[in-house]
Amino acid sequence: MNNSNEVPLMFQAQISGRGQIQYIRNPEQSERWVDEWVEGSAIDPPTFNTNVKIKEYKITWRFVSNSGQDEDIIRPVIAAKGFPFYPGASMKGAFLRACTSEQGVRYCGGKLTSNDAIPGILRFHGGYPKDATWAEEPLIDVVHPQQDWQIKNNGSHSAFIQISLYQPTLIFGISSTEALEASEWEIIWSIWDKAIERGIGSRVSAGYGQPINHPETKLVSVNLRGQGLASQLIDKTGEFRPNIFKAALRGHTLRLFSGITDENTAEELTRELWGGFAGRNGAVVGQLGIAFNAVDLEMDVYRYGNVTMPIYELNAGTLNILSMGNTSKEYKKELKTLATQILRFAMLLGGFGKSWRRIDHRLFFPEYLNGKPMIGCHWEFPKQSNQYYFPVNSLSHITNILNDIHKTVNNWLKLKDKTPSNKLTSWRESFHPQKVQVWGRLAQDEDDSLAVRWFHGNYQGSKSIKGSSLTGKMSQIGRIWHRMYPHYKIRDGEMKRQGRRYVELFTIFPDKEDERTKEFLAFLATSGFTKLWGE
Repeated sequence: MNNSNEVPLMFQAQISGRGQIQYIRNPEQSERWVDEWVEGSAIDPPTFNTNVKIKEYKITWRFVSNSGQDEDIIRPVIAAKGFPFYPGASMKGAFLRACTSEQGVRYCGGKLTSNDAIPGILRFHGGYPKDATWAEEPLIDVVHPQQDWQIKNNGSHSAFIQISLYQPTLIFGISSTEALEASEWEIIWSIWDKAIERGIGSRVSAGYGQPINHPETKLVSVNLRGQGLASQLIDKTGEFRPNIFKAALRGHTLRLFSGITDENTAEELTRELWGGFAGRNGAVVGQLGIAFNAVDLEMDVYRYGNVTMPIYELNAGTLNILSMGNTSKEYKKELKTLATQILRFAMLLGGFGKSWRRIDHRLFFPEYLNGKPMIGCHWEFPKQSNQYYFPVNSLSHITNILNDIHKTVNNWLKLKDKTPSNKLTSWRESFHPQKVQVWGRLAQDEDDSLAVRWFHGNYQGSKSIKGSSLTGKMSQIGRIWHRMYPHYKIRDGEMKRQGRRYVELFTIFPDKEDERTKEFLAFLATSGFTKLWGE
């Protein structure tokens, strides 16, 4: 009798004791699944018939085509001979959504009467990777939702595995039942260009399945540079993961809304903007998404002792915040204003990715890192995007900035006919003036961070916040964000960097019943920091 364990995992049920590849604590299962898949796949990619017109597109990060074959694991649609595949039916659906009504009928077909339909002239053949290099890249992807754990006071968080292609070049095929002029093929491909702009496959709002160009859908386009700790895949290699931008922006949206309305409304509005699950109502497709193109990215490792930590240095990249739906110009204008303010808020008070609540110790406290783990990140707008900085001609301007952001969020509440509420939420990181305090000072340069040393030693005499509820510890999120924000002023109508100066900012969500927190806040008022927002 054959041993059932010799059956490839692809053909085993996702039940206990069989092919449960989704759990990150059993990485050997997913590794075996991928090895078996790649080993059995054809090397040469499929080719389209000569009557099929083709066009290729580069995907900037990962691409997920969910086969839906297993309830608990997202794995690709796989075509004949084992090649990953984007189905023609999915392609037709995306194409149709980008058509005018007349184009939709001609190209995709439509109903003549309730009982009769007319076929379209186009046939959609789907898409394949251009070559076999897809199998040489890391295919095991990690999904780790943490929003409830990071923002609220509860919520378990677990990492799961999915299978996705890393930066593939995909070739798509379309044919016609009629002979068409070259000019009409240009129209057809322009429609597909518009369709693919919104991303293809799954998780597109988080940056998956996105092409390089977004001329039609981008609401906000900014250049960024940053450095910090990279995410780690299950094989311990590092990866810069653009879904960090959606995670940060979605999280800040929830924090800001919870500062002006009740919890249910805050979650509803955030879900409407960024997508999510609404219980029995199922999945909600968000109005906003992100696409990121890393133009100049270097991956490396940080070493201390026998331990290595993956790090990134992004010298240049373009972040696009996308409009994922068909809306009026007026609505899109309001959406752009809100999205821009949330992005600027994220850059003002924190960063993106792992350890975003702390400043990069390599820049601001390098002497600490002798034989210790790396901490923090640092993000900036390069010169091309200087206009996105908040000018700080005096510290009091931070107060005005945060008030303006609150005003923008309140305006969105009015636009949606939702009721403001002064009732405090139970969430830890609600951006309500009674639940958060923002403190600031001007620092002369990167060596003049006053607060970074308080995280690692005593701040006054024998008093320390290290390991407290403020700073957090393993399995517990702290209550402080620390940021060194590049100091810009408006001079002669132009945004100008003030030498090497920074605005050092502390964002604190205090537990006012905690004695160590009370002591620290009393000290902070005498430390050179000024309270800029909150009660």
